[in-house]
Amino acid sequence: MQTTQINKSTATVAKVAQKDRVGIEQKASITALAGAIKACADPVRLSILRVLKADSYSVQELCQIFAIKQSALSHHLKLLLESGFLATRREGNSIFYRREVRSIGDDLFNLHHALNALIDQQPLDEALVSGIEQVASDRVAQSKDFFIQNAKKLRKQQDLIASFPQYGESVASFIAHLGLIAKNSDDAHIAIEIGPGEGLFLPFLAEHFSRVLGFDISDTVLSEAHALIQQQALNNVELTLGDTQTALKQGVKAQCVVLNMVLHHVASPNDIFTDCSELLLPGGGLIVTDLCHHDQLWAKEACGDVWLGFEPDDLTQWATNCGLAEGESSYLAQRNGFRIQLRHFYKGED
Repeated sequence: MQTTQINKSTATVAKVAQKDRVGIEQKASITALAGAIKACADPVRLSILRVLKADSYSVQELCQIFAIKQSALSHHLKLLLESGFLATRREGNSIFYRREVRSIGDDLFNLHHALNALIDQQPLDEALVSGIEQVASDRVAQSKDFFIQNAKKLRKQQDLIASFPQYGESVASFIAHLGLIAKNSDDAHIAIEIGPGEGLFLPFLAEHFSRVLGFDISDTVLSEAHALIQQQALNNVELTLGDTQTALKQGVKAQCVVLNMVLHHVASPNDIFTDCSELLLPGGGLIVTDLCHHDQLWAKEACGDVWLGFEPDDLTQWATNCGLAEGESSYLAQRNGFRIQLRHFYKGED
């Protein structure tokens, strides 16, 4: 009899404890919801989320875009960060802000997803568009200036991080494994390499594709690539001074687009993904080889890197933004501590 009473008492305590836990969780959820709604209840903060739709910016760049003082901007960023709408990552001495990617099972996933979708439908103010374009222009100018001034010693500096022999063969095997190369020499397969540099990967592409197009913003390294093409008689390779926008203007469509150690040099990786998606034929593949995120600040100074590598989720998000699906991935560990990611994204069939 006494044992039965003890069991009933224990069960009662457990029920009360369970009820308390549920109450606490509900209260916490309501508090989080209230914080999220409060964070959104401001036109400037909504505009910040809109600007961060597809790119990440430092505090200084956001101040430039919004033409406001850093103290005022920091207040808005703090509220959005605390409510889970934003995430940060350090790039050397700067903190970059981007939208947080929440898990589907997250309590506030539906709210964040619906709000971001609604915000993205709103047109950007002309002043904000102008500010974004200016920041992108500044990034491009900085990158171009570095390549112009350091073209001759750049390869030696980049080899300190990841030399072509360390990843080139893996990329070639990766492309062959994915079945992107032409099955017959007569197949009308076109490959595009964005940023071929000195052209070290062009011989592989020339062997397996009927036509190869290379686009690079540095005429200095393109001249070296031209020399390699002549030396190896790669008659199906064409090189052009320019970038993805130049390729789009030519109206070409490719079975395979390759970005080898290029993405961390560009002003807006999301824009590059968007352009590459437009360059792909249905069923075609985008191959991205780049560094995983690291904290080696010297790479910015020595190699002109705009970004200190990327988290794998960053690439996945940019691909998703432009309608590309995620394919296979591979990761290469370097002895110097750097890590290389080989990623495949593909365009669905019509």
